[in-house]
Amino acid sequence: MTHLTGKTVAIIATDFVEEPELVEPRDALREAGATVKIYSSSTDPIQAVQGDTDPSGTIDVDGTFDDLDAGAIHALVVPGGTVNADRIRVDHRAQDIVRRVMEDRRPLAAICHGPWLLVSAGLVRGRSLTSYHSLADDVRNAGGTWTDEEVVVDGNLITSRDPDDLPAFIKALEDALT
Repeated sequence: MTHLTGKTVAIIATDFVEEPELVEPRDALREAGATVKIYSSSTDPIQAVQGDTDPSGTIDVDGTFDDLDAGAIHALVVPGGTVNADRIRVDHRAQDIVRRVMEDRRPLAAICHGPWLLVSAGLVRGRSLTSYHSLADDVRNAGGTWTDEEVVVDGNLITSRDPDDLPAFIKALEDALT
């Protein structure tokens, strides 16, 4: 199935990204015909983890945040992993990327702890979203409405809670790209 041929999706992540939250969307989107590229704070491979703490493999990146032209992509994915999310949320380049994607009303899909970046970028006020349950207060304190659902779609914003929600998360992202 190649219904996403011609679409370009960027994934932004750093070390200690939750592996399935990066790999499963990447692979599904590529299988559907999209071009998917991974960007990080450096060009070094990303250390992935399982369950937030157990190192798994490394993931090659296609470039740095500085190399990503947010205006040239059709969608952006922000995977979780507590350490990854805590690092990326304070990176001003990553904040600028998510702001640009939101301004352009392109699909922005964040899962698990990934919505921390949206909080830090000032993008959740007035929005409905979900995340890993420990971020609920952060979302509410930033003016968003947090709900405990496997996927929440609010305009171009797609959010999910954790790796168990990946099938619904990926479907929502693919639907937004078609």
